[in-house]
Amino acid sequence: MTSLRPRLPLSLLSLGLALHSGHGLADDSVTLAPVRISELYGDGGYQPREAQVGGFQPAPLLDTPASISVFSQQLLQDRQVRKLSEVLQSDASVGESYAPIGYYENFNVRGFELNAASSYKINGQTVVGEQNVALENKQQVELLKGLSGLQSGVAEPGGLVNYVTKRAEDVRSVTVSTNEQGERYLATDLGGWFGSERQFGLRANLAHEDIRSYVDHADGKRDFASLAFDWQISANATLQLDAEYQHREQRSVPGYQLLGGTELPHGIDPDDRLAYQHWAKPVQNDSLNLGGRFEYRFNDDWTGTLSASRSKVVIDDYSSFAWGCYGSASCASAAVPNYFSPQGDYDIYDFRSPDDTRRTDEVQAMLNGRFDGLGLGHELTVGTSAQRRTLDQRPYYNEFVGSGNIATGAPAVPPSERPIGSSERRLDSRQYGVFFSDRITFNEHWQTVLGAREVRLDEKTWDETGLAGRHTQQYQLLPNAALIYKPQPDTTLYASYSKGLSAGGTAPWFASNAAEILAPTLSRQLEVGIKRDWQGMSLSAALFQIRQAYQYARPDATGFTYVQQGQQKNTGLELGASGWVTSRLQIQASAAAIRARVQNSGTDAYQGHQAINVPKLRAALQAEYSLPVAGLALLGGARYSASKYASQAGNVEVGGYTVFDVGSRYRTTVGGYDTVLRLTVDNVFDKRYWRDVGDYLGDNYLFQGAPRTARLSATVSF
Repeated sequence: MTSLRPRLPLSLLSLGLALHSGHGLADDSVTLAPVRISELYGDGGYQPREAQVGGFQPAPLLDTPASISVFSQQLLQDRQVRKLSEVLQSDASVGESYAPIGYYENFNVRGFELNAASSYKINGQTVVGEQNVALENKQQVELLKGLSGLQSGVAEPGGLVNYVTKRAEDVRSVTVSTNEQGERYLATDLGGWFGSERQFGLRANLAHEDIRSYVDHADGKRDFASLAFDWQISANATLQLDAEYQHREQRSVPGYQLLGGTELPHGIDPDDRLAYQHWAKPVQNDSLNLGGRFEYRFNDDWTGTLSASRSKVVIDDYSSFAWGCYGSASCASAAVPNYFSPQGDYDIYDFRSPDDTRRTDEVQAMLNGRFDGLGLGHELTVGTSAQRRTLDQRPYYNEFVGSGNIATGAPAVPPSERPIGSSERRLDSRQYGVFFSDRITFNEHWQTVLGAREVRLDEKTWDETGLAGRHTQQYQLLPNAALIYKPQPDTTLYASYSKGLSAGGTAPWFASNAAEILAPTLSRQLEVGIKRDWQGMSLSAALFQIRQAYQYARPDATGFTYVQQGQQKNTGLELGASGWVTSRLQIQASAAAIRARVQNSGTDAYQGHQAINVPKLRAALQAEYSLPVAGLALLGGARYSASKYASQAGNVEVGGYTVFDVGSRYRTTVGGYDTVLRLTVDNVFDKRYWRDVGDYLGDNYLFQGAPRTARLSATVSF
């Protein structure tokens, strides 16, 4: 079973054998249990030791020359998270970027937005990002901060999120949960090993959620099912298969916009929903993610893997949407009044985009091995990959149907009668790559990691009328190099350089080149860092600089044109700490200071100040303290953000905020069954703040943070 996990120290292995046999170490014989996922990733509380996202195989975080955050299963369970935003708020380098309630989420990392097409993976395989990936079957969530061209090819410079699924394990548990709104949630986790030699393993996760939002008219529901299959074919060959399906429907909640383009809305109740109409439907999102991985160990030094995946998402969006103020007399003189009026008036639109279908297929083959050459140690990975991404859409529309006001609400207005056209192919992107990575060990102190990916991109686009648009054929070499110095085994210093290729942006509807998908852009990163494992704690610091072409709707004499001009340069410092402070207290803490500037854009107002939606400083803390009462622990957290700009011109600023969370966990036995009770209260002081003030398709939106919310759950293991 060694192909599923690294070698264990002899003492741990002996202890595991003894516990499984139910007798002492003096027994003449023991039975080896199937390998569990916890043996691979560990049960280190808030301090995981390994991650896959930094390379092509799970590797120790201490030896990975990159800034990586890992959110363990214990943290996910204690926080009672359901969405990625609730996970990533524990990292100070991450902010939300157009993540409305009822819609799929997106984020910025290190001040750059992630891309739904390339920034999300499950078990290292790319998935469509226009979905809220379920967490019930995830063992941990990994975040690589910075460029990932070597790992992914075309990817955004901000970072990469990888979900690691649970594997087969002898588990039987049921979780029920509710919140102060009366939400009903039920999830089951079932798994085990079977077969004549227990060579087959299954893990099934099922969940149903009646979503009860704190926002009026924003309830919904969700159903999820997943199955993981493990087959130990022989001592050297393993097969892993994963399938998950989720149906989610919930009314989306529009964001606010600046009043007159220059002033923040005031006195907003987070319970209010803008532009509500009874005829609007919930946004429906059906997602299917399939993955498979075959691994064969040729000998103790060489292993080959073959993986394949398919991810498909279908979105049906029939929303009543608040946007702009064309219908307000005070906005009549503006050419493109894509903001609310100074009096708080907004237009109500009937937005319809059914059958929005996005699919990503990917296959990858790799060979990993260790050898000595020229007196140096080598850990080599070579491989090739192919990916196809398609987008099929009906000609969506956004029809003006009436007006509302943020203070007085929205009157009932009739929906549009405009018909919807047939589905058309909008994008066909094919990416092929060959890659290598070699960790060269000179001695006990010095290592270097040299790698590169050669990308061949063949991408075609079509406009909304079906006419052929851009056809990009591009070859690009994406190098990655790092120098590592280990003054002692528990300390790593590194310096790295990497180059990335990112997908081009899409022009907003009001631009002269509306809906045009621009060509891919290059990005570059320099990073130096230090990591240390010290007395139960993992400490890290990283200093980085990232440059990428700036994409925006440039104002001109005739309106706006969406262009790539100038660059955005982000320079920052990240600090992190996780692990046991004392025998009772463990934490996960981070801080990030980022200077984000636009240069040479051709629009003076967009330059010389911090970029939109990127605070200069963020900090986050999660903590658990075990009380001297058996099974009882107190949980707490805090999130801080400095002020940030809510417009590209830097003329409107939202204030900073600090939010505190509290909770508890109690582990006991009820009726002979292990039971865990959890209570979390987020934003315990009911702070009002703007959590997200980014732009989306050329428009600026403001989203309030959630008010005080509470959730109670019980997990029973049978």
